Amino acid sequence: MNIHFVNIFIYICRRKQVSMAIRQKCDKKRVALLNATLHLVNNQGFHDAPMSKIAKMAEMSPATIYIYFENKQDLINQLYLEIKSLFSVFAFKNYCEATCVKESFKQIWFNIANFKLNQIEEANFLSQCDNTPIIDEEIKREGLKHLQPLLDLWERGIQEEIIKPISPYLLYAFTIYPLAFLTNKQFKSSCDLTEGKLNEAFNLAWDSIKL
Repeated sequence: MNIHFVNIFIYICRRKQVSMAIRQKCDKKRVALLNATLHLVNNQGFHDAPMSKIAKMAEMSPATIYIYFENKQDLINQLYLEIKSLFSVFAFKNYCEATCVKESFKQIWFNIANFKLNQIEEANFLSQCDNTPIIDEEIKREGLKHLQPLLDLWERGIQEEIIKPISPYLLYAFTIYPLAFLTNKQFKSSCDLTEGKLNEAFNLAWDSIKL
C-alpha cells in the first residue's frame, strides 16, 4: 500500500478516536447535568433549582450548561423526555401484543410498579410533572408517545369488548395513577407492598375497567 494512503488512514483513525473521546466526554457532562437537575428538582422544587445550583452539583461552570441546553426550561423538558424513555423501557419489558388483553395489561402494570419501586427519583420527577405545569405542553404530548403500546392495548380491549369504552385518561386514572399513591406510602413506611398486596391492587385496577 502506498505510504501516503497509510498515513491518511492513520490520520483518519486518530481523528475518529479523538472525536469519539470528545463525544463521550460531552455525553458525560450532559448526563451529569440531567442527574443534578433531577436531584435538585425532586428535593427543592423547580423554582429552587437555579442553573447555578445545577452547575455546582454537576461540578461545572454555569456557562457550560448552555452548550447542551438552550435554557432551564429546555433542560427540564429534555430531562422529562429522557425519563419518559426510561419509563417506556421498564413498562414494556417482555410485553407481547399476541397475549390476551388482561395478561398483557398485567405485564405492563407490574412493570410500571417495578419502575416506581426501583427508579424512585425518576418516578418522583414524573409525578411532579403530572401535578405541576413545569413541562411544556408540546413536550408532554411528545412524552405521551412512550405510552403508545398501552394506549393501543386499551383500544384493542375496547374493540374486543373486554375493557369499558371510556377515555384513556380515565383508564389511566383508575389503573396506573394509584400506583404513585401506593409506592409513596411504601417509601414512608405506611404500607408494605408485598406481592400479595400488589396482586390485590392489580385485581382492583383491572376490575375497575373491565366490562
